[in-house]
Amino acid sequence: MVFFRGVSALSKLRSRLVQQPSLSTTVRWFQVETSSDLDLHSQLKELIPEQQERLKKLKSEHGKVQLGNITVDMVLGGMRGMTGLLWETSLLDPDEGIRFRGMSIPECQKVLPAAKPGGEPLPEGLLWLLLTGKVPTKEQVDALSKELRSRAAVPDYVYKAIDALPVSAHPMTQFTTGVMALQVQSEFQKAYEKGISKSKYWEPTYEDSLSLIAQVPVVAAYVYRRIYKNGQVIPKDDSLDYGANFSNMLGFDSPEMHELMRLYVTIHSDHEGGNVSAHTGHLVASALSDPYLSFAAALNGLAGPLHGLANQEVLLWIKSVVDECGEDITTEQLKDYVWKTLNSGKVVPGFGHGVLRKTDPRYMCQREFALKHLPKDPLFQLVSKLYEVVPPILTELGKVKNPWPNVDAHSGVLLNYYGLKEARYFTVLFGVSRSIGICSQLIWDRALGLPLERPKSVTMEWLENYCKKSA
Repeated sequence: MVFFRGVSALSKLRSRLVQQPSLSTTVRWFQVETSSDLDLHSQLKELIPEQQERLKKLKSEHGKVQLGNITVDMVLGGMRGMTGLLWETSLLDPDEGIRFRGMSIPECQKVLPAAKPGGEPLPEGLLWLLLTGKVPTKEQVDALSKELRSRAAVPDYVYKAIDALPVSAHPMTQFTTGVMALQVQSEFQKAYEKGISKSKYWEPTYEDSLSLIAQVPVVAAYVYRRIYKNGQVIPKDDSLDYGANFSNMLGFDSPEMHELMRLYVTIHSDHEGGNVSAHTGHLVASALSDPYLSFAAALNGLAGPLHGLANQEVLLWIKSVVDECGEDITTEQLKDYVWKTLNSGKVVPGFGHGVLRKTDPRYMCQREFALKHLPKDPLFQLVSKLYEVVPPILTELGKVKNPWPNVDAHSGVLLNYYGLKEARYFTVLFGVSRSIGICSQLIWDRALGLPLERPKSVTMEWLENYCKKSA
């Protein structure tokens, strides 16, 4: 997945000294950034021509290569298993989980710059990695963090648009409304109306994307304070990094919560292109809709109960377990409650995944965070019991391909511990995070000139007739 060249002598030395038996257990040192250039835009400008030529070569030499067969099950089953999208920033492996530009979450935790030694990765570092394929230096991350802060001012009309909604409106409704209002400032729309060359589409897209990434935490924090804190807004702090600033604007200033927010934003940022929010953003953007319109559409997909709203459902379900059985619930009582949930026709939220077939690495890194910072928290201990109890029951049920916990099974409990207890708001946090991945890929969509997405649809009658002829 990594395609950039030009490694330093230090990188080469490290790659010779470090044995690399498998990608899943090592850090790939040849990805470390060697340039002293602190400007992300200029870095991209250098990288894009090479990747444009790479895409042309791929199409000319291998354009007719078949990637697999499409079955009726795939057509009727939500296109599961179809390969049909180019998504450069991340790739999801059913067994290993997500890889950001070829790097696993543990690898990213080892090499991406942190706010403090041994701390969680700074989201700005992941943004740099997704856009360039290179691990940035701390100086580059600090420069990018400074640039994002300079772009974070939100016009008053955005707040007025949100204020036009009832305070009781769902946080995602208010958040998406704010993002739509930001669209007024779109540089891409202005450039397109002036007749910009296709080869330059990526540049105003870059401007919109970085501004959007910078502004969504401010909008999201405004929504939170409006709904839950009587509208008492906390301004951004230009001394803080992206994750810490977001946490601080929400009203949580503890160093541990800042670390959690850095981890949360990083691991929720991207999950390849086939999930609802990422695919929606890509689809809408393929019509040359600007990043604001595309990301607002993605957020509406994220708000669905089968996608981003799931993290809200998990905490509510866990609290229902405590309400009925108490915090000191035994393993047998927990088994009974799980069966009760399943027998009522409901699912146990936070378990299973459309692609993964093992425990989600995003769950595991959150578990490690909890073991380090809140090992005795009753809700975390309940989550640990669920990890032992639920997979065997789902396996016994025989209806799920993946009985293991996903990212949503853990995040709500961590947020709850540090005081962010409003479960209805959790999907907004997910949305802020996802801006990094969706916008990074959107920049590359424009740079590579990817076309309008237009798959073929068929009717049931067409399928029936086709199958009869095939038989």
